[in-house]
Amino acid sequence: MNTRKLLSTALVAVTLGASALVYAQNAATVGPDGVVKVKSAYSMDETIARIKDDIAKKGIMFFSAVDQQQLAAKAGIELPPSTLLMFGNPALGSQFITAKGEAGLDWPVRLLVQQDDQGNVWAIYTDFGWIAKRHGITSRDAQFTMASGVVTSITSTVKAN
Repeated sequence: MNTRKLLSTALVAVTLGASALVYAQNAATVGPDGVVKVKSAYSMDETIARIKDDIAKKGIMFFSAVDQQQLAAKAGIELPPSTLLMFGNPALGSQFITAKGEAGLDWPVRLLVQQDDQGNVWAIYTDFGWIAKRHGITSRDAQFTMASGVVTSITSTVKAN
């Protein structure tokens, strides 16, 4: 393994290890449908910017942002602010897909930033433990814990007290 790849791998391991610690300290409540909602202390735009910034700082690939409100408006439908963010780490996400191909339905990671009728902004995602159960994956516990730590760390950058 060349030095650059070794350093890159070490950096990812340190970043993900720190994220797992944050997860253990700030685990969110998971609904019966596997949905985790984190109330943001910020506006829609600021929440999205902070999440995208943290994803970049962690060296995670950002794939896209889908402005669902804008798409709905083009179809003549009124929708509250709603943006779907997609991102991931292929080295981690591929571990789930190799365990069971259908798990590709849940990767890359999808995080929905949505504003409710009261003006509250939420960062919403599917719990990785729930995803593991959904796909019957029992051989990747460490990886699912790591992924949970990463998304918890990312949402902690916007979490309201």
